[in-house]
Amino acid sequence: MFADVPRPAIVQSPIPFPRKRKAEMRRYAERHYGIDTYELIAPKVIVEHVTVTSTFSATFNTFAPDVADSELHELPGTCSHYVIDIDGTIHQLVPLSIMCRHTVGLNDTAIGIEHVGRSDGQVMSDRRQLLASLRLTRWLQAKFGIARKDVIGHAESLSSPYHHENVKSLRNQTHGDMSHTTMTRYRKRL
Repeated sequence: MFADVPRPAIVQSPIPFPRKRKAEMRRYAERHYGIDTYELIAPKVIVEHVTVTSTFSATFNTFAPDVADSELHELPGTCSHYVIDIDGTIHQLVPLSIMCRHTVGLNDTAIGIEHVGRSDGQVMSDRRQLLASLRLTRWLQAKFGIARKDVIGHAESLSSPYHHENVKSLRNQTHGDMSHTTMTRYRKRL
């Protein structure tokens, strides 16, 4: 399915994920997906996001503390596996073996990639950031056998065949970043 895809340069910038946060992630996964683990096993989806911040440090400082998020008020705190800075630096915050809370209905099967920026357009027009994003996404696709159609934007989460959510009030919850129009262009570049 994939030719040899080289691993891009990745800077390890880990956020704290101690035993307590793993236990919270396990409880979250049990409540939302009916599974008793914090581990991300055989991911099937890559979800692209926009941070709506202007710096990597602002994003890191949002994800590092294990505090209830301001939107859904749940623990563990939100996070993403990767953050791509505007200069194209790829930061890995969380090991791929651990679930992150980045997309309701998909956290149990999705790798999260955040792009520092204020909008889809900003990300798509930043050549260094976009090329780094495409390199990382292609490598992850090759590593896990993830199809191009399963590389989605956050705004497309509800249309993923892998989306499932046990909490009734959250079954239609999504965000508007990395829209279908944006992702159609993005997927053509993969």
